[in-house]
Amino acid sequence: MTNPYEGEVALTVDGTPRRMRLTLGALASLEANMVTGGLVPLVKRFECGEFGTRDVVAVLLAGLRGGGWDGDVDALLEAEIEGGPVAAIRAAAELLGRAFVLPREPS
Repeated sequence: MTNPYEGEVALTVDGTPRRMRLTLGALASLEANMVTGGLVPLVKRFECGEFGTRDVVAVLLAGLRGGGWDGDVDALLEAEIEGGPVAAIRAAAELLGRAFVLPREPS
């Protein structure tokens, strides 16, 4: 369902598989909605394991919107994420990784 070469990550929200992607517009929106810093400090927090719940929600919301979802932050906060918080954190980290790392070509 997702294409990692396009930076896509899957997340099941309220029983519906969703495709997430951090498009340029989604990244701009994510950065504009951040309370402090920008994208580089956000990525560093994930790399160091010093991210917060707010960070995870912001990344997931941006990724879901980049994938075509039209929900808002309140809908995401009330949603059931398949796999719970651990799956949400993994998906957010993977989404950031795919947005900022060039994938290797398959051998």
